[in-house]
Amino acid sequence: MAARLSERPGARVLLVEAGPAEPPEAAAVPRAWTDLIGSPCDWGDVAFDEATKRSSILSRGKALGGSTDMNGMVFVRGHRSGYDVWPGEGAAGWGFDDLLPFFKRCENAAGRDAAVRGTDGPLTVRAAVDRNPVTRALLDAACEAGLPRAADPSSGLEEGIGLHDLSIERGRRLTSADAYLTPAVRDRENLTIVTDALVNRVLVEDGRCVGVEYGGGYGGGYGAQGRRQAAVHTARCTALCTEEVILAAGAVGTPHLLLRSGIGPVSHLRDTGVDPVLDLPGVGANLHDHPITGVAYEAARPVPRGENNHAEVSGVVHDPGYADHSGPGGGRRPALQFIMFSSARYLPPRFGPENGYTIAFSVMIPKSRGTVRLADPAPDSAPLVEPRYLSDPRDLDGMLTALRIARKIGAAPALDPWRLREAHPGPEVTDDGDLRDYIRDSYSPYWHAVGTSRIGTDAMAVVDPLLRVHGITGLRVADASVIPSIPAANTMAAVYGIAERAAALIVSGP
Repeated sequence: MAARLSERPGARVLLVEAGPAEPPEAAAVPRAWTDLIGSPCDWGDVAFDEATKRSSILSRGKALGGSTDMNGMVFVRGHRSGYDVWPGEGAAGWGFDDLLPFFKRCENAAGRDAAVRGTDGPLTVRAAVDRNPVTRALLDAACEAGLPRAADPSSGLEEGIGLHDLSIERGRRLTSADAYLTPAVRDRENLTIVTDALVNRVLVEDGRCVGVEYGGGYGGGYGAQGRRQAAVHTARCTALCTEEVILAAGAVGTPHLLLRSGIGPVSHLRDTGVDPVLDLPGVGANLHDHPITGVAYEAARPVPRGENNHAEVSGVVHDPGYADHSGPGGGRRPALQFIMFSSARYLPPRFGPENGYTIAFSVMIPKSRGTVRLADPAPDSAPLVEPRYLSDPRDLDGMLTALRIARKIGAAPALDPWRLREAHPGPEVTDDGDLRDYIRDSYSPYWHAVGTSRIGTDAMAVVDPLLRVHGITGLRVADASVIPSIPAANTMAAVYGIAERAAALIVSGP
């Protein structure tokens, strides 16, 4: 957003980031991405589901570049059917074909079909080079198990399994800051970047957002005792604007900021000691994510460490047992994702064998919904995040179907040279009830949270189709929180497309 808006002659842009200007050097090493969980570039949020009394780490990036500083670097748009339902959910103008020019604008996907993929965008993405041999075997096994082969699973046009794109360039992670905030962009006289500065609240006068208050922030992350640690503090400042404030703090950070600014459900604001500015009941509602777990195997021979992110293959397929996953026009929507890991310790179950691999899976159209709420009005207090994973029984049904397909992949002949044994859940676990228990015990957030400031025109919508916050002028949102329903993929590519379109909307007016 900052890079695109500062292209305008006469514009003055202030970018305020709560984290540091640069992530830790380890962030550049693709295979080490899980080491960043709980690091100083992680907000260190904990999601807690009251019904199950279960807590999960809900990681999100805290540095210039946001979650692209610490995510798994999987760049997949998601099947077009997931976007084509958005207009019917109140997001007019946000179907796949509407977004396609902006998807293309962000990327440089050499070797892909230029009719549907970008070739000169700032973000270089490509399928894995120096592929892990177990990854090749996993891809072949998926095809042997009956899953279709996808030539470009990142395009959004195919159902099936293939080599997805990665935001890795010359063996190093490529973040949004690397791609967009180049030295030339940072040298623009009309762009000011302030880091280590938490935005405390947006300022609203007579129904118009006139600026932000920032400073007095903290570095976040976990200390030795698992508690948040204070880190960098800055002087408290006020920045006023003549045009707009654009929030891009993500599906947790944006509603948290709106709520402590007095924008949200009035009863919750009053209960937490915040003076209401605008009653907007949808703020912090509609939180949803992809729950993920997997079947872990111990390998019969050493699995190479590899130089990528340990996840070079993925794809989406429909759920044969799920009838209500139809898209516009009655076509089916892919509802299950499989992603192959050349490790048994990267995603659940993390307690897998040291030498192994994982066939991970997730439901792509989750029905469960949760919330983001305030603990108290203090800007440096963690939000209360309750995702309510698997609270809708249809999600657990889908995960059970995916587990059975994952086992079929794991038993395919292509993996015979690699397979020593199924380590988790273990071949002795066959009863549906026991497998459901395994899923409940082993699932993790996929860190694809969306929906908490969703686009729409109904009473629970937070922004209109131009991303303007209902009831307040001069305030927009441009991040995953505006997504009405989650795409059938990892969400990084979707957020790039949303940001590119948001910048175009702001430049063109109104």
